[in-house]
Amino acid sequence: MFEDFIKQHREDDVKTLALQAKRYPDIDFAYALDQIEGWQRARKKLPLWAGIEGIVYPPHISMEQCSGEHTARYKASVAKRLSENGRFIDITGGFGVDFSFMSCGFKQAVYVERQEHLCRIAENNFRLLGMDNAEVVCGDGVDYLHSIENADIIYLDPARRDSNGGRTYAISDCVPDVLALEDELVSKSRYVIIKLSPMLDWHDAVRSFNNIINNVVKEVHIISTKNECKELLFVLQRGNTESLKIHCVNDEDVFSFSQTSVMESLTPAGTPSNGFFLYEPNASIMKAGCFSELCQKYNVSPLGRNSHLFVSNERIEHFPGRAFSIETVTTMNKKELKAALGGIVKANITVRNFPMTVNELRKKLKLADGGDVYIFATTVNSDNRMLIICKKVVSLQTNI
Repeated sequence: MFEDFIKQHREDDVKTLALQAKRYPDIDFAYALDQIEGWQRARKKLPLWAGIEGIVYPPHISMEQCSGEHTARYKASVAKRLSENGRFIDITGGFGVDFSFMSCGFKQAVYVERQEHLCRIAENNFRLLGMDNAEVVCGDGVDYLHSIENADIIYLDPARRDSNGGRTYAISDCVPDVLALEDELVSKSRYVIIKLSPMLDWHDAVRSFNNIINNVVKEVHIISTKNECKELLFVLQRGNTESLKIHCVNDEDVFSFSQTSVMESLTPAGTPSNGFFLYEPNASIMKAGCFSELCQKYNVSPLGRNSHLFVSNERIEHFPGRAFSIETVTTMNKKELKAALGGIVKANITVRNFPMTVNELRKKLKLADGGDVYIFATTVNSDNRMLIICKKVVSLQTNI
C-alpha cells in the first residue's frame, strides 16, 4: 500500500500533498513526502538512481548536500586514474552518492557513516545498485580512520554546516577537521581525496594543507556544472614530487595546467575592433584565475587588466567558455551611444570592472532584458569605459 501511494503521487506538488495528510491516516506521511520529494530531486540530480525502483531517499538536507550525478562521475574518473583494484574508504558516507560512483573498480569499498538511518538507506540502495564490493560501517569516521592500517584511497566530504544548520566555508570549520587529520590520512592511504566548498579560496586551501606537510597537495579540481561552480576537490599524497596540477572542469570541458612559481604578466589588448571575437571564460577558469595559461594556450589577449574578458582576431572553436563576435564598440558618450544602440530594444548585459551595476546600466540605456544582443561593459586602458556590443557565436560547446 505504501509503495503504491508513492508511485501514485510521485508527480504531485509536495507542499500541496502535505496538506492532505489527514486523508491517509495509515500512511507515514513524513516519510512518504521525503520519498516523493527525494525522487523528484533525483530525476534531475541523480537520473541513474531515479530510474531504479526501490531506491530510498533521505530527508531534505541530505538530498540537498549530496553530489549530483555529473560531479560524482567526474570524481569517479579521478579515483580510477589514481588507483584501481585496491581498497577505497569513504569516512564521511552521507547519502552515499559519491561512494557509489567512486568505489566502482575497487576490490574492497568501505562506507562509514555515524547516522544509523543513513546506513540503513545505504545498505538498501547499494544492494539495488549491485555493489557487491561495498561494506557499510555504522560508526564515527575518525574512529574508523584510527583503527585502519592502510588504504589506496580515503575520501572525505566533511560537513559544512554549523550546529544551527548554517553554512560554513572555512576548512577549520568543517567536521571532521581535515587539517587536524591530515598527517594520519596521508600516512594511511596512498591518496586522499577531499571535497570542499566552492566558496573557498583554493590558493589558501593549498597553503593550509602544505603548511602541515610540504607539497602534499598533488591536484586541485574546480568542478562546475552548467557554468556554476559546484565544488573543489583536493588530492593529497605524502611524498608528492610533482608540480601542482589544476583541473578546471565545466561539464565535459576540462582545462588543465601545472602551477608555476612565476606568473607571466598580461599585456592588455586595448580597445578591440569590430570583427574581432570576444571570449568569456567558464566559471571554473574564473575561479582558478589561470588567465596567463589561458592566453598562452589559446592565443588570446586580455581586454583589460581586471576585466577577465579576452579578445582575438580569430575564431577559436574550442575555447573553454562563451564566444562572441564584436559588432560595435562605443564609449559612454551620449552621441556615440545613441548611434551604437540604434534599433536595439533589449540586450543581455554583463559588467566587468565597470562602475555601474547591470540594473543601473540597463536603466540608463533604457534596454529590456533578453534577445540575441550581448553588451559587455568594461574599462579599457585604466580609465576608458567602453560598451562592447556583440552577437553570440554558435559553438560546438552547447552547454555554456
